[in-house]
Amino acid sequence: MSYWCRFHQANRKSTIVLFGKNIGMHILYRTTLIVFLLSFGQTAWAQSAMAKKESQFYKIVDVPIPDDIILEVGGLALTDDDKLGVSTRRGEVWVIDKPYGKKPVYRRFAQGLHEPLGLNYRDNGFYLSQRGELTRLEDKNGDGKADLYKTIYSWPLSGNYHDYSYGPKFMENGDMLVTLNLSWIGHGASLAKWRGWLLQITPEGEMTPIATGLRSPSGFELNAEGDVFYTENQGDWVGSGRMTHLEKGDFAGNPEGLVWSGEPNSPLKLKMEDIEEQSGMSLYEYAKKVPELKAPAIWFPHTILGISTSDILYDTTEGKFGPFEGQMFVGDQGHSKIMRVFMEKVNGVYQGAAFPFVEGFSSGILRMIWGSDRSMFVGMTSRGWSSTGKEMYGLQRLVWNGKIPFEIKTMKAQDDGFLLEFTKPVNKTLAKNIDSYQITSFNYKYHNTYGSPIVDQQKGVVEKAEVSENGLSVKLKVHGMRLGFIHQLKIPDLKSTVGDKLLHDTGYYTLNEVPGGQLKSPATENMTKALKGIVQEKRVNEMPLNWTEGPDQKVAIGTKPGLKYDIEELVLEPGKKIELTFNNNDDMLHNLVITQKGEETVDKVAGMALQLGLDGADLNYVPDSDLIIVHTGILQPESSEQIYFQAPRNPGEYWIVCTFPGHATSMRIKLIIKENS
Repeated sequence: MSYWCRFHQANRKSTIVLFGKNIGMHILYRTTLIVFLLSFGQTAWAQSAMAKKESQFYKIVDVPIPDDIILEVGGLALTDDDKLGVSTRRGEVWVIDKPYGKKPVYRRFAQGLHEPLGLNYRDNGFYLSQRGELTRLEDKNGDGKADLYKTIYSWPLSGNYHDYSYGPKFMENGDMLVTLNLSWIGHGASLAKWRGWLLQITPEGEMTPIATGLRSPSGFELNAEGDVFYTENQGDWVGSGRMTHLEKGDFAGNPEGLVWSGEPNSPLKLKMEDIEEQSGMSLYEYAKKVPELKAPAIWFPHTILGISTSDILYDTTEGKFGPFEGQMFVGDQGHSKIMRVFMEKVNGVYQGAAFPFVEGFSSGILRMIWGSDRSMFVGMTSRGWSSTGKEMYGLQRLVWNGKIPFEIKTMKAQDDGFLLEFTKPVNKTLAKNIDSYQITSFNYKYHNTYGSPIVDQQKGVVEKAEVSENGLSVKLKVHGMRLGFIHQLKIPDLKSTVGDKLLHDTGYYTLNEVPGGQLKSPATENMTKALKGIVQEKRVNEMPLNWTEGPDQKVAIGTKPGLKYDIEELVLEPGKKIELTFNNNDDMLHNLVITQKGEETVDKVAGMALQLGLDGADLNYVPDSDLIIVHTGILQPESSEQIYFQAPRNPGEYWIVCTFPGHATSMRIKLIIKENS
């Protein structure tokens, strides 16, 4: 079947949900309205201020998709004749001819597959991971459709919805790597053999387990030296998003996969019971007790650099995609954006810095590959995994226009500071001023709890800034560096020699080693912010003493998959005393915040929550604002909290929202205050 794409982005559909009445907390109806976007080649949602700045250098271009194709991208691969292969979560593989133009041609190559979340191409055929097997697809008779579906290797399934499988990636010797997601039963679990593992599989179907400790390993890649890196999402045992270098016998942190370490071909013998559930340590510190445990090379601070890391793509364009050759780009599904990573090897250990790169994609980013023109294809999906880009799926290209942004190009560890390299010469007067730099170190707990707050936060001090003769680098001498910590560096006021401000003024360096092996950065006086004991006055967990007859009404609100509460509308009478129980029966962190009148108010509150930065977790991602009536804390999965409040006396439309960064656009309830008629 072949399709000509005879439309522009203006004809793409969006869905608006209209809220209906409910009785007894159950929705009676929901009306779906199909509307058309009004601007050619542009997304209809508001572009952020940062996305507008980024578009001066990198442009996001839509690859048109026919109306009758649901292209929920699971994998991307280029064929030898420069056609784009796309595997989808609905079990299809499409081959797109002329994917760089306005009229790409779509042909369905294969169907009936089991949610393939990866794709590769070699020897005139596609390879992909279905939920339960590694498969080769080949067109034997040349009719443009797969007639060979060959199982290379299969693994058992538990039937759990979370049994995703990813890959393959080819090694230099022709073997393939796949990763297997953990199941979810209120926590991650390896319910079927090798769940939570990285596997190596030969073309003949021989499997060797390589490493475990993986939770949700949707992104992984090999560098030019053949070293394997994978990205991980925040969850149980995972304080924040991260990237880890995996070698044979490594344990990456989640102990559920260790249930299979007793198998004869397991490369490690570590057991689940060897790992303490609540050690009170960071992963870096705990790794000193457990040699198999591998500390991450890169941490992506949760809600600051994304919330659900996905694909990894090395810049192999030889400068045709900007000044970042050899660096890595990392997608984020929840925040619909891409981060940039500079990686270095110090004392044989990988580590480096992560920076923002480009945001504003139309859906949740899952896959990225290079086109032959050195633009980046970005494949997206959002169903069940809500994202800031509101389309349910999408395919776009990121194109560099040849202009150089003023950026921190690299950030390298020294034994007493950091060496910064910039893409343009800096203003030397500003660069020499130590007050131009702000540095803060912090960490995450390694425990079985879902995620971690930021812990051990401490300010460092830049004692000296030495600018190179050509103005392209600055050597910072820093007091307060700490091994095993993430170091946030902010340079908000630095300018180039022509007056440009940094496009992105913040980087996050994961410091595991320093050159020479001995840290020479003097300690600083402990300046950790004492936020742990903060009292948030609008988090009311005890019934007021003057409610002598108890609440007038009890309300329970839960969650459902896709970043949603389990109701869309709530009606209360003015002035009633309310006991509200929030049940977080999702597998993610959430809160519940009730705001003042108007949807513009909830947008403001969500925006303020995003600005809380490193303090956000301690503050439950709830800003101190008169726009807020009452709120819960951040709730772990499968937990609940009660709050007490008096319903507003003024009738009108108020809002309930989850202000955890990335959730607010979809996780809302309209709160209607009106007299009972």
